[in-house]
Amino acid sequence: MDRRRFLTASALAAPLLSAAASPATATRQNEQQGQPGGPGRVTAGADVLAAQGWRSLAGRKVGVVSNPTGVLRDGTHLVDSMVAAGVRPVAVFGPEHGFRGTAQAGGSEGDYLDPRTRLPVYDAYGATAAKLAGQLTKAGVDTVLFDIADIGARFYTYIWTMYSAMHAAALTGAAFVVLDRPNPVGGEAFGPTLDPAFASGVGRKPIAQQHGMTVGELAGLFDAEFLPADTGGKRLPGLEVVRVRGWRRDQLFAETGLQWVMPSPNVPTEQTALAYPGTCLFEGTVFSEGRGTTRPFEIIGAPGVDWRWAEALNALGLPGVRLREHHFVPTFGKFVGEACGGVQVHVTDPRRFDPIRTAIAMIVTAELVHPDVFGWRPDNYVDKLSGSDRLRRMVDAGAGVDEVVGAWESEQAAFRGLRREYLLYR
Repeated sequence: MDRRRFLTASALAAPLLSAAASPATATRQNEQQGQPGGPGRVTAGADVLAAQGWRSLAGRKVGVVSNPTGVLRDGTHLVDSMVAAGVRPVAVFGPEHGFRGTAQAGGSEGDYLDPRTRLPVYDAYGATAAKLAGQLTKAGVDTVLFDIADIGARFYTYIWTMYSAMHAAALTGAAFVVLDRPNPVGGEAFGPTLDPAFASGVGRKPIAQQHGMTVGELAGLFDAEFLPADTGGKRLPGLEVVRVRGWRRDQLFAETGLQWVMPSPNVPTEQTALAYPGTCLFEGTVFSEGRGTTRPFEIIGAPGVDWRWAEALNALGLPGVRLREHHFVPTFGKFVGEACGGVQVHVTDPRRFDPIRTAIAMIVTAELVHPDVFGWRPDNYVDKLSGSDRLRRMVDAGAGVDEVVGAWESEQAAFRGLRREYLLYR
């Protein structure tokens, strides 16, 4: 990839960055111009454009891909802010859970007219690039604006909605602008890389399970590494990332000063996000992943599980976490109305906590302590989540935690090397 093509500002964002500015220089320039992003203050990309009155988008036919997380620091949604500023989008596109966020997992809000803004909203969840391209053409979109907060896991579907939107933009000739946001679980990559043979809606391209990238960084990687193969060699006619100001790769969300907005109904807190890149694997098992409780992905268990699971887990001395014996009755999802035993994941030191290793330990130990209860979903959905059938086969063969985690060390290192060219933040 021509790195300058990705990092250099397009004419669209000319007021934001000088063409030759480095990320650090660009941040200093923005501070000198009175834009947000001073020392100790993390500012999302949306706030950068809002501070300019969205003027860099004036005259454009903008299609916005967003959900409830696309908010400014004061809580105003970016679409509402744009409309108020007189820079009215021509259409909005909603991902899984919908533009306004009313749908549960695996659902969307469909196509409708937004009652607040009177803008047409198109359902982008699971839409093919061809379908999205048709929607862009119908709405007359010449610039796609993406602003959705990711939580850093390959199986969180918003990054694949972004990929489909990028593919559609490449097909229609639309420019693509990402309003970047921090990765809430930090900037390092961990875990297995997807085997393309197991590609699905929860993982379409070979990236790590915990990719450690912002959506803006992912957009650069997607455009250069994956898009040409799906478009007959085409790439985006223009890709601009409006960078986060003041964020470092080692920062977790709690250190940003930003307000947590639920990215989906079952990720209620930033603590949930810390656990999710690992404990989401339990969606591929017969255990409840905590849906139907107030702490999904932190509460894990099933009928018949008792205190021995928590005791065995804590005996491992896993860093940065305590697994407390917990009992619960889900209100929806698996085991509705049934008493379940299990654990609650309490992160005691976020910097030492490894969500993927912890989840593997939970799976391996559940198989040992409760072999009569633990099992995989009959459809082997865990293969899609973990990116191959290796995890399932190794656990079934009796592999230990170190053996399972060690199996992906080389591909983890390879992905870290691949992504290095596309990282925008230190």
